[in-house]
Amino acid sequence: MALAELGAVVLDCPDPRALAGFYAEVLGGTIDGQDDWVDLKLPDGRTLAFHKAPGFVPPKWPSADASQQFHLDLVVEDLDRAEQGVLTLGAEPLDAEDRSRSFRVYADPAGHPFCLCAC
Repeated sequence: MALAELGAVVLDCPDPRALAGFYAEVLGGTIDGQDDWVDLKLPDGRTLAFHKAPGFVPPKWPSADASQQFHLDLVVEDLDRAEQGVLTLGAEPLDAEDRSRSFRVYADPAGHPFCLCAC
């Protein structure tokens, strides 16, 4: 028997509303909250939350000195189309040069690593 149920994945960032807006464009959903805490209610009922963290320092990828700590895998049908979309929204490529792989690595506007993964 489980002791708990996952409520949300929470990303620390300097501007919760802006980062929620980025992920709303990528994943869909509705934004709720303001200032220090913002929830993105995804179409499937899950929640991705954003917490204001003064002095936030983004993780480095790849780096043994400043570990990424975690990343999001976002499943897509068309890697090229999804890549164009996230770049337009402000994502930065971290490791997207190898077109033979089924994934590409980016940083969101706050610097968190995420992967676009072909389904």
